[in-house]
Amino acid sequence: MTQQERHPRWTTPLALALAALALAAAAATVALAIANRATLPNLDAADPISIVVPIGVSVVGALIASRHPRNPTGWLFLFAAAVGGLQGVEDQYARFALVTHGGGLPWGAFSLWLNSWSLSLIYPCGAVAMFFLLLPDGHLPSRRWRAVVALAVVVSTAAVLLTALAPGPLVPSTNGLNYQTPVNPVGLAGFSGAVVGALNSALYIAGLVLLLASASAPLVRSRRSHGELRQQLKWIAYAVIITVVVNLTLAIFFNQLPGWVYDLPIVVGFGVAMPVAAAIAIFKYRLYDIDVVISRTIVYGSLAVFITAVYVGIAVGIGALVGSGGKPNLGLSILATAIVAVGFQPVRERVQRIANRLVYGKRATPYEVLAQFSERVAESYAADDVMPRMARVLAEGTGAQRADVWLRGGTQWRNAAVWPSDASPERPLAVENDMLPALGSAMRVVEVRYQGDLLGALGVTKRSGESLTPVEENLLSHLAGQAGLVLKNVGLTSDLQARLEELRASRQRLVTAQDEERRRLERNLHDGAQQHLVALKVKLGLAELLMSRDPAKARATIEQLKGDADEALETLRDLARGIYPPLLAEKGLGAALGSQARKATIPVTIDAEGVGRYSQDIEAAVYFSVLEALQNVQKYAQASKATVLLREADGVLRFEVADDGQGFDVLTRAKGSGLTNVADRVDALGGAIDVHSVLGRGTTLAGTLSVPVRVAVPA
Repeated sequence: MTQQERHPRWTTPLALALAALALAAAAATVALAIANRATLPNLDAADPISIVVPIGVSVVGALIASRHPRNPTGWLFLFAAAVGGLQGVEDQYARFALVTHGGGLPWGAFSLWLNSWSLSLIYPCGAVAMFFLLLPDGHLPSRRWRAVVALAVVVSTAAVLLTALAPGPLVPSTNGLNYQTPVNPVGLAGFSGAVVGALNSALYIAGLVLLLASASAPLVRSRRSHGELRQQLKWIAYAVIITVVVNLTLAIFFNQLPGWVYDLPIVVGFGVAMPVAAAIAIFKYRLYDIDVVISRTIVYGSLAVFITAVYVGIAVGIGALVGSGGKPNLGLSILATAIVAVGFQPVRERVQRIANRLVYGKRATPYEVLAQFSERVAESYAADDVMPRMARVLAEGTGAQRADVWLRGGTQWRNAAVWPSDASPERPLAVENDMLPALGSAMRVVEVRYQGDLLGALGVTKRSGESLTPVEENLLSHLAGQAGLVLKNVGLTSDLQARLEELRASRQRLVTAQDEERRRLERNLHDGAQQHLVALKVKLGLAELLMSRDPAKARATIEQLKGDADEALETLRDLARGIYPPLLAEKGLGAALGSQARKATIPVTIDAEGVGRYSQDIEAAVYFSVLEALQNVQKYAQASKATVLLREADGVLRFEVADDGQGFDVLTRAKGSGLTNVADRVDALGGAIDVHSVLGRGTTLAGTLSVPVRVAVPA
């Protein structure tokens, strides 16, 4: 059962009923105001606050109370909407009964009596004060605020009783009073007018003090809060500050305006801004980012002040100096317009920078971060340069305490860069399929893909108690999107560098092998064939001396020379066999490999159908590569059989050596000297090898070499 289902069944109908009451009251106020239009002295007397505020407050209150009935904020909204809406009905009906119809309708005095004290239930320390104290979660900031609640209840109750029981003429809440009001029907005669006035003033001042104390509760809560709660409170603070600033500005600098002008910010602030801010804070604050709203408010508000100041300063100030008599001056108006047009863009840019600094602090805006990221990573694709830049931009853009850039390579995830630079990198993690593992202690990790391939990840960690805002979440996603191509290029560059290093090492190994082979041949020639030839030369000299002295012994020496010559020839043949097998030179790959297969310790099948003759270096590379692979099979594979396959197609000679042995992990097992020699030998001829192995299913070594395409000659 969900939490929504556990709510009492009566909460939603009650919330809807109170909202309907407030809306009906607003509609009734409009209807009565239209009926009273002939007796209304001004628009303020139509009580627009009691029309607009209940509409916005009741809708939001019904939503909150029906979804979160245990949060008293929704019920406070509904209470204020119902009381405020009924207050408008009471005021307009009293006027309708007492003025429009000249006292000919009943309940006029009673309606005015209700209207005189009902406002004290809401303002200054009634529902409005409770609203500030309990937003957004319905709890007080701490137990010490209970004293403020108790005082607010006492002062509000006292104000209601004093106003309801005060003798003398009734005083309606509407400022547009232009008729003689009746005497309070329930007023206590023992109350002195002066005493009642003094008490009313004292209670009103006390109520304002309690209201200010209550309004400070969100600020206190914001200083102690973190994460989601702080983001919620930003919306409430924004709506309150904008409403208060606009009202104070109008009251201080524009105190001669009509009454409805002062009602307008109250209508917009408490009828629209406050309910909307509360709804966003409680429901969907993550869908909207208050920082963007604040930034735009600062910018456009400042531009409005700039335009107004320029126009008033030139058109009014200079106009007064030149004696225009308050009449419009076309020339000054054109001058003011020109100055605004020229200075608008520079002022907007300057104000935008100031607003960004106020909202985002020293870090750049998300759009600047994306631009910096594109510029910085475009300067270099070296992994040791672009990765730290990426981490730094990520940290500066999100205001994170730590930023990590992870790269996926081979069998592990590697912490390629971290910001700040003195932070310790995370340990490498194993790759698990195509999924993103838990990468270190990062608060938020976003994968980086390019054309569907998972290449890496970006991770950020905010300070304790902070969470990513919606704009920062979007920024992280956009940075990950841009980083895909960068990581792809970095990977290609790293692969190319690794390939060049491998090629350089391979060439070094080939040079070393050639030097060793040359020295081996020198030793074999010196110790073997050269000694035989030296001995032959000595014996030839001896035979020459014996020819004249002892012909018989000379003939015997010559016979020995024949045997020595045969021995020297055999030594040279053995040496030649070690360099290039005679059978390979005479009959090709099939026969030479078949001869070696018969000497193997396990059954080896040779399949060389359609394979012809090739250059000496191609045949030698294939022959010795296959022999090396068969030697590894016999030593390590624990196989019962092996197969050698040779095929030529489209100018490519392919050879494979497959066994049914125990296999091994190609990614984790380091290459031995045998496989390294095979790779070097084949790579030197422009070919490639590939090793595929599965544990328990054997191993296959495959190689390819380019050979001249043989053209069939017609018979």
